Amino acid sequence: MSVNLSQSFDKIDKILRRDDGPSNALHYVEQSSWIMFLKYLEDIERVNIDAAQLAGKDYTQTLEEKYQWSSWAVPKNNDGSINHNEKLQGQDLIKFVNDDLFPYLESLCKYSETETLAFKVGEIFSGIRQMIEDGFNLREVLEIVDDFKFNSQADQHEMSSMYEKRIKKMGNAGIGGGEYYTPRSLIQTMIKIIDPKVGETIFDPACGSAGFLAESYRYLIEKNKNLSTEGLDTIKYKTLIGKEKKALPFIVGNMHLILTGIPSPNITRTNTLNERLSEIQEKDRVDIILANPPFGGDENESVQLNFPIKTSATENMFMQYFIKNLKKGGRAAIVIKNTFLTNDDNSTKEIRKELLTECNLHTILDVPKGAFTAGISTVVLFFVKGKPTKDIWYYQINPKKNLGITNPLSLDHLKYFLANYSEKSESENSWTIKHEDIDQENYDLEVKNPNKVEEVDNRTPLEIISEIEELDTQAAQALKTIKELL
Repeated sequence: MSVNLSQSFDKIDKILRRDDGPSNALHYVEQSSWIMFLKYLEDIERVNIDAAQLAGKDYTQTLEEKYQWSSWAVPKNNDGSINHNEKLQGQDLIKFVNDDLFPYLESLCKYSETETLAFKVGEIFSGIRQMIEDGFNLREVLEIVDDFKFNSQADQHEMSSMYEKRIKKMGNAGIGGGEYYTPRSLIQTMIKIIDPKVGETIFDPACGSAGFLAESYRYLIEKNKNLSTEGLDTIKYKTLIGKEKKALPFIVGNMHLILTGIPSPNITRTNTLNERLSEIQEKDRVDIILANPPFGGDENESVQLNFPIKTSATENMFMQYFIKNLKKGGRAAIVIKNTFLTNDDNSTKEIRKELLTECNLHTILDVPKGAFTAGISTVVLFFVKGKPTKDIWYYQINPKKNLGITNPLSLDHLKYFLANYSEKSESENSWTIKHEDIDQENYDLEVKNPNKVEEVDNRTPLEIISEIEELDTQAAQALKTIKELL
């Protein structure tokens, strides 16, 4: 790809920052994503047209000519230069996009079959808002994105790497961004433990920016390098399933998977918790669930009625949903707030009981505070549906130094967990709770390390002062990073 993507994205953010509409890093990713999606659609359909012509077939483009990128975004002369006489600018451009383009794109999901690309376009644009207010700013962004190429796998791979960095930047921005970003080192570790196989279905019912699905795709492609065309199509079209409630992560997740190599992502815009658990059939169940569901949310009473164990906490509803949606023998790795292990309210205790009796909860990974930008403490639950829990192996990540923006969770922090997982050995950071020792009344699963030796603080006053100064420096850097993102 000839353009410098890093510089191009920096330019786009700078333009959006000066506009009166978008106001934070989440908005910048959203606005650049809908524009990139329409350019991607143009490029990929050109490839499809060429392929159809070579096969002697006709190809009908998804969008009417008026709404195709080359007609309104960056019209060109025959020599490839921009046609300045036809391109829209200023308020004319804003008026066309807001009053004509977006309503047309939204309408596609009303008049198209659900399996079509047109429906996917309509689904994406029915939930997002065009926020750029100055048409000259929009014009600049369009012309930057026009230089992006999506025609080849190499182009998409490079674009995917840059887009992943933007998602991480969005996740570090606070203001809700953390809910869209799970550290990739943690996702990759969870996938290695679950070890998906070609032909298995992988489901994330609250997929956000689709990190679990994108990394699962990469894992399967890397592990199965000699795939047949049929095998590759299975991974691309029949393996990865996502659902997402909110508009921003829905478009980001779709764009993320498209750039990763999945032409038409199977992500549905819906509130997963609206589904009645009693109506889930065997054909709906999946082999693998990988998820980091929303914590601490609330759903109204009509949603709560969908669940046999009544609760208003979204994480408790999702845990019931995960158990119900797995096939017998199905595997799951779930990030959840660590209070799920110890809360003594009746609903949480009942869900823990259900988890331990219907599934083999074989591993609990304790993730340190600071791994997520929201500052919450989490654990990862690894379980298999179909047999009750026997023994639970706990592993407590020991990062030595506080995690945060300047010291993110890395694969290095997780290497000992991966190395010891198969043997489930005992160490200073790992231990096993036997079945007979699990509390049979409250089903309390507290992370309580019996092997950890409390360290005596032998630091001198000067060493303590030096560490405080280092923490102050990290805090200042983190604050500077956040300010730059806003």
